[in-house]
Amino acid sequence: MKRRVLGLTFLAAGINHFAMPKAYEAIMPGYIPAHRELVLASGVAEAIGGAGILSERTSKLAGWWLILTLVAVFPANVHMALNPERYNKVPEAALWARLPGQALFILWVWRVAVRSQ
Repeated sequence: MKRRVLGLTFLAAGINHFAMPKAYEAIMPGYIPAHRELVLASGVAEAIGGAGILSERTSKLAGWWLILTLVAVFPANVHMALNPERYNKVPEAALWARLPGQALFILWVWRVAVRSQ
């Protein structure tokens, strides 16, 4: 059950990158090129990881894949926290909360997909 919830969460998150790409592009730091392409690539990475979590056979590998993906997108979260004026619709406290929130997602993936195998 835990693996199913985790997998479906990341599968949905990945698909959401295609449904709302502009929202993700808006959080990309300016120094990173190819915003649209990287948003779509990170969506594919999350969806593949989520799908991989669903199978016991591929869950551990997919867990590592998702952990690396979460680490790769962390600079966007830092960028948001350091530039709150760009995100008027989001309370500044929520921008800072995303940073430890990312660590909690990594821990969740670790516990469910990597450690439990």
